[in-house]
Formats: sequence, C-alpha cells, structure tokens
Amino acid sequence: MTDLPLIPDALPKIAAPGATPLPQRREILLLQGLMGPLFRRVGQALRRRGYGVHKVHFNGGDRLFWRLPGGIDYRGAPADWPDALAALIRERGITDVILFGDCRPLHIAAIATCRALHVPVHVFEEGYIRPDWVTFEPGGVNGHSSLPRDPAWYLAEAARLPPAPEHRQVPSSFRRRAAEAVVYNSADVFTRWYYPHWENHRPWHPLVEAAGWIRRLRRRRQAAERSRLLVERLLGRGEPYVLFPLQLDSDAQIRLHSDFAGISDALRLVIESFARHAPPELRLVIKEHPLDNGVRDWCGEAAALAARHGVAERIDYMESGDIVPVAHAARGMVTINSTSGTLALAAGVPVIALGQAVYDIAGITDQRGLDAFWRDPVAPDPAVFAAFRRVLIDRCLVPGGFFSDAALDAVTQGVVARFEAASPLGLAEPATPAAPTPLPRATSRTNRSAAG
Repeated sequence: MTDLPLIPDALPKIAAPGATPLPQRREILLLQGLMGPLFRRVGQALRRRGYGVHKVHFNGGDRLFWRLPGGIDYRGAPADWPDALAALIRERGITDVILFGDCRPLHIAAIATCRALHVPVHVFEEGYIRPDWVTFEPGGVNGHSSLPRDPAWYLAEAARLPPAPEHRQVPSSFRRRAAEAVVYNSADVFTRWYYPHWENHRPWHPLVEAAGWIRRLRRRRQAAERSRLLVERLLGRGEPYVLFPLQLDSDAQIRLHSDFAGISDALRLVIESFARHAPPELRLVIKEHPLDNGVRDWCGEAAALAARHGVAERIDYMESGDIVPVAHAARGMVTINSTSGTLALAAGVPVIALGQAVYDIAGITDQRGLDAFWRDPVAPDPAVFAAFRRVLIDRCLVPGGFFSDAALDAVTQGVVARFEAASPLGLAEPATPAAPTPLPRATSRTNRSAAG
C-alpha cells in the first residue's frame, strides 16, 4: 500500500458566523465517494474548468484515492461532524456539496446541515437506467428522490422536452472494481489509528470484505462458465421464467427503502410465494449482483430455501454474466427496488417492485402484488415508461459509468456540463489551492405482496 503522509493535527481557521462567502466562483465540496478514483476524476475536471474544489477524507481509503490539493481530514467524532461541516462551509464559502449515496450516516447528517444552510447537495448513485448511465440528482436519490409518482406528470413533462441525446455504451471492468475495493479497504484498515472515530457504514470489517472480493476473483472463471451454460439453456429451450436480480445486502435501498432487513428476508418471501402461486411450468432465475463481495453464500441460501419449499428443480442461480439478454427473454422480473428493473421495462417485460423504487408507478410496474404476478404479470405502458425515461435523463442522469477510464471520462464531462448549465461562475480563474488541513479533532412493497 502507498504510504500516506501525515497532515499536522491543527485547527483550521474558521470564519465567523455570517461572514460573506467567496462570490467569485462556485466552491465545490466533495464528501465520501465510491471506492476508487471517481471523486478524484470529478475534482480534476471541475478544477480544470475553474471551480474551487475541496474534499473531506473520513478514512485512509478516501485519502489514498484523492491525491489532489484541497484535501481535508476529518478525525473527529460523528456527533461533532455537523458543526465541523457548517464551519467548513462558512470558512471556504462552499456553494455546493457532492456525495455518493445519501443514506450513509455521515451523509445523512451532512444533508441536514446543508439544508439548514441552504447549500445544494448533489447525490451520485448507480444509474436509475442501466447500463451506461449514472445517477447525479439534486437533493436525494431512490426513496429520498423528489420525483413524483404520477404518470400524467411524466407524460406532460416529457412532451415539453427535446428528444434524448444520442447515448453510447461505455466499457466496465469487474476486475478493476474488485481491485479498487481491496486497495481502498486495505488503506482504511492500516490508517485507522489516524482516523480514530471512523465508523464504516458497511456491515463487515474491511478485511472480511476484501477477503470476499479475493475469493470472487479466484472463482470468477468457473462461475462465468457455469453462468454461460445456464444462459444457453434458458434462451435455447424457451422455458418460461421470471428473473429475480439480487441487490447488495448492505445497500440502503434494502435496509431503508424497503420492508426487508436484508437479502435473506427477500429471498425467503420470493421463494415462498413462487412455491405457492407460480404455475408448475414457470422457473425462477436468481441473478447475483455483479458487485456482491462474496461474504455471504446467496447461492447456498437460495438452494436451501428452494429445497425446503419443494421447488429445487425449478430454481436456477446465475452467478455472473450479462443480465440484459436474460432480462429481455424473461416472462417478468421481481425486484425490490433495483435499477435493473428499468432494463426489463425498456424491453416491455413486466416488473413488480417490492420496495420503494422511483419507477414504481402505475402504468409502469405491476401494482397488484407478488402472488398474482407469477400467473398473470402486467406489462408496462410503453408511452408512460418512455416519458418517465426521458424525464430521468433530463433531470437525474449523466452518461457513463464507474469502472473504466472511458466511463469515468463520460461521467466527469456530464457533471461539469450540469454545473455549467446552472451557473457561469465556475469559469472564473481558479485561486491557488489551500494546503490540506484537518478538521477539528473531537473533544470527548412487501405488504402489497402478501395481499396479492
């Protein structure tokens, strides 16, 4: 691991309350990003266009992947974070805050602080529409999104917009994603002494997660071959099946935006309902999330549940591979609130969402419940989904991805374009960046499913 130079533990100069912020340009503060270089690339792009750029590090992984001026170590306790952030916003004249995921505890507190100070927050997340899109939404995402659930509103809004711009595919590398996760977690573990109050929002110790990624990488070739054979059989025989793409067990989409405590609960409900209500010729295909860290054996858990309910011969588990052709050929898709649902909807495949999903709208998803879905799934209205998609692209999405240089280039271009469309202040001459300084150290639809 690259050695991280220490920053003197000195208090930054704090502007007095009510001090006038810098008016010459927009000052962008980035908080925690994805494990990897996403925020460094965004910071570089914004700096090149004249924006002031600052970045708070909460652990060694954050700091290792930054490598730009404007870094700020937060070494205090979570309870002191809101006051420290408010002071930083006043001192540096922060005009905008960018973060990845709005449900991490430190980000929840940050969003509340920014709202009190009337500072806009821009939230990154996996793309609402897959593939090759990234969510970059003001205020909040997923269950916290301000998007309405009224199909008539989308039809009216889309009618006022020009056609969507041409969209290009971007490459993505699982190996790169796994390697970046291992490096990030290693940097986190070996610098815990310097960030004594850091608490990971993820449920596993970083070394446990890193070990899971290493196991997945070692088994990747065999898993890919098993999945290839499964897809050939599914698409070749023409047997009807419903696809259930798993989500990440640690994802706030599950824990905060659904009635499930985790993926185990969702597996149990879906397999029980399938066993009781699906017609005998129907199969259930469970697809592992491509970014699952391998800590939990979801294949084993699904197999045990299938055997318990007498449907072991009708359930398949897909470990890896391209979900697109499998989704397009499915009779339907069951999801909690995965953005993979939009893959199926775009192809006219019926979808039911068991949690809070931005696309869970009458005319787009099946609204009747899981038990009824197996026998008679309701397809989306193409006009309503097309209007929804057009509004999403305009308001919430930028093209690109996270796991290749070309994908990151597209994302950064989209982010800069969003800022420049909103304000010309970003084109001012950049000021000399401040030296890195630390912040102060601390002183002391499942209900609906059952109704089907």
